[in-house]
Amino acid sequence: MTNTFILVTGATGTVGSEVVKQLVQGGHRVRAMVRDLAKAAQFGPKVEIVQGDLSKPEALAAAFVGVDKVYVVLPAIDPEFPELEGNAFNAAKKAGVKHIVKQSSVVATDFMAGTPFAEWHGASEKRLRAIGVAWTILRPHFFDSNVIEFGIVPRGGLFFPAGNGKDAPIDPRDIAAVAVKVLTTPGHEEKVYELTGPELLSFAEVVQKIATVTGKPLKYVDVPEATWREEMLSAGAPPPVVESLLAYFAGGVKAGRIHMTSTVSELLGRPPRALNQWAKDYIAALQ
Repeated sequence: MTNTFILVTGATGTVGSEVVKQLVQGGHRVRAMVRDLAKAAQFGPKVEIVQGDLSKPEALAAAFVGVDKVYVVLPAIDPEFPELEGNAFNAAKKAGVKHIVKQSSVVATDFMAGTPFAEWHGASEKRLRAIGVAWTILRPHFFDSNVIEFGIVPRGGLFFPAGNGKDAPIDPRDIAAVAVKVLTTPGHEEKVYELTGPELLSFAEVVQKIATVTGKPLKYVDVPEATWREEMLSAGAPPPVVESLLAYFAGGVKAGRIHMTSTVSELLGRPPRALNQWAKDYIAALQ
């Protein structure tokens, strides 16, 4: 086990949980910060668990004390997002943390300018750059696992206002692998890494690949923006999230502004995992 002590916030989330697991597999000292202690049972005895809530900055000291590096990941779902991540950055600085790695998003790039997602992530990135601690920012693209969140199998496919445009979906395990690399090796300070999967795919192609793996008759439907907005809002999605996603589909995917990067291959020394491999590995979750 190495001497570097790493804290992971959002440790039970899609990427955060993978970061914890991969750090443990690599023999690193890990502390997982969670809000719900019951969800931390998945990590086992090699992980130190601490309960913490980024909305309560006065109670964060115990989570950050003694650690060398921090991985900050938080769902961007409301306007308080920059403040919450800012609380993590401030707590890290007060505790003497040497390096903060933030999981941002491709939505922080130019084509999303003016949208809530871009504003929130942009404000948080700005805070991190100015905090006075070494930093690295990861900007992953559309997660492979997002198709589960959008109910691809239960709904019989994907229903997006994305036309025939293409995205470069990435396996969350590869995001985590990059995070572990950045947290445990030198030379990544003050760098922004944009992370994509290994291929540009239309969502019709995404659906076809999932259908082939699952054996389910799935379809892709390019729905009108107004219809999609109404359905998402009716399902309880926050309006800023809905408008940001609409901008992503229109200004990024349909407009052909999504591109692949070689960052994952360069950092990990191997190509990123393909979507069909992710689907095979997570077929139970898909079903």
